Amino acid sequence: MLGFLFSAKEVQELEYLLRRELEEMLLDFGDKRIDYLVKRAMEERYSIIFRMYARIAPPNELSKYVRRRSSQQEYFT
Repeated sequence: MLGFLFSAKEVQELEYLLRRELEEMLLDFGDKRIDYLVKRAMEERYSIIFRMYARIAPPNELSKYVRRRSSQQEYFT
């Protein structure tokens, strides 16, 4: 386990970066051109980034990035 000390400005920047990455990935999940295997890898990465974001973001902000549908439904619809 690693620990970091961030200033308030650095936390804001980290929050912004993670939020942008989550938004980008949510858009990519809806792209039908992306292969199933790639989306599975994206799902793992999304989970990691979401957990990182959850550590610094307020709970009302987290609800915007919760995945709504199961991964199987997304890939085959």
